[in-house]
Amino acid sequence: MSAPLAVYTDLDDGDDPTPGMELLRANGFEVAYAQSRDPDEIAAAARDAEALLVGYAPVDDALLERLPKLRIISLLSNGSDNVDVEAASHRGIWVATVGPVASEEVATHAWALTLALIRRLPYFMGSGVAHPWDARPAQSPRRLSELTVGILGLGSIGRRYAEFASAAARRVVAVERRGAVTVPGVDMVPYPEVLAVSDVLGVFLPLTDDTRGLLDAAAYARMPCGAHVVNVSRGAVVDAEALLAAVDSGQLAGAALDVFVQEPLPASHPLLSHPRVITTPHIGFLSDATDAEYVRRQADAVVSWHLNGRPNRAINRVAVPS
Repeated sequence: MSAPLAVYTDLDDGDDPTPGMELLRANGFEVAYAQSRDPDEIAAAARDAEALLVGYAPVDDALLERLPKLRIISLLSNGSDNVDVEAASHRGIWVATVGPVASEEVATHAWALTLALIRRLPYFMGSGVAHPWDARPAQSPRRLSELTVGILGLGSIGRRYAEFASAAARRVVAVERRGAVTVPGVDMVPYPEVLAVSDVLGVFLPLTDDTRGLLDAAAYARMPCGAHVVNVSRGAVVDAEALLAAVDSGQLAGAALDVFVQEPLPASHPLLSHPRVITTPHIGFLSDATDAEYVRRQADAVVSWHLNGRPNRAINRVAVPS
């Protein structure tokens, strides 16, 4: 019997697939690397694959149709919006993620961005270059202990962010889409109230049909004048054009974004040069601990499926023949 084939589609430039490949080979897999997000190239490389290890390549039903032997898709993130999970389930294909391995890192990154916005660091980092050393912004930084921090989404990342915020802000409010939850130091309120009272709004939502474009011009208009938005979830949750307009008008004092609809952003994109917008290149997850663990967990899900018939951290249900 030939060895089962596992194919990597794509990884971020800084990710080293070697630990994952070694784990797969040690458990009897043949391993290939398509090095592409193009569906035609993936289909050619993985036509005989039983396992597909995916970074950010889109995997829709049309691609799954071209992969008749596929039995598991293992993702390099805790999100799954680049995969048609329903179509995979119907085809008897498991979908697994790395789980909340980087919750601490993403929450810490979001809080760092929050502090940078409140303290007007983008402005002051230009002191002595973009403007005189002793110049001051039109509005001085606000005192954190007098602010209300709002949180959209209280998953593992949102809850960790709430710990930071509740220790420093006057009040923390939140809404959780999946139902009532209790988090110490956090007032659970309806979504319209979160918008209405938040001086800082942290976004920690998965990308779904309900959340796509959720933060639009109407949402920004409901927020207090001079509020801030921090998004480390998925780029498409935020209407970027409306956000830029809200910052330019002064309705928002600033924004910080680690995720974007298009990644990487072109150098000419106005988000990258706006003086009151902080951008980071989707690195909220990054740390010495997550560097290797992401790749290992991605491979581990495939190995656990191979050995037990079900992957670790599966996010769907598949009818498995008895």
